[in-house]
Amino acid sequence: MKLEYTIGSGNVFKDLGFPNAEEMLAKAELAHNITCVIKDRNLTQQQAAKITGTSQAKISDVVRGNLDQFTIDRLIKMLMAFDQDVRIELAPKPKSRNHAIMTVAVA
Repeated sequence: MKLEYTIGSGNVFKDLGFPNAEEMLAKAELAHNITCVIKDRNLTQQQAAKITGTSQAKISDVVRGNLDQFTIDRLIKMLMAFDQDVRIELAPKPKSRNHAIMTVAVA
């Protein structure tokens, strides 16, 4: 039996046809990093909320991936409240690519 498959682009949101796929992936990656910090520090959502200056319900939304109400800026500020350095790097897009992209890289 031969299986058919499609090689993904590396961005599931793009593969599913979402119009702002790069932003959605960036938010998901930032939220993942917030969740990792919370778990690594064994914080409750209430403790994480106090550190970030938000509510437990908002932390729950981040952890569950409900990110529509969050801007990239807000997620970055949460990471910074957890004493995480955030680096934004700009570069000209290669001529071989049709449009500019946004990515999140973790050290």
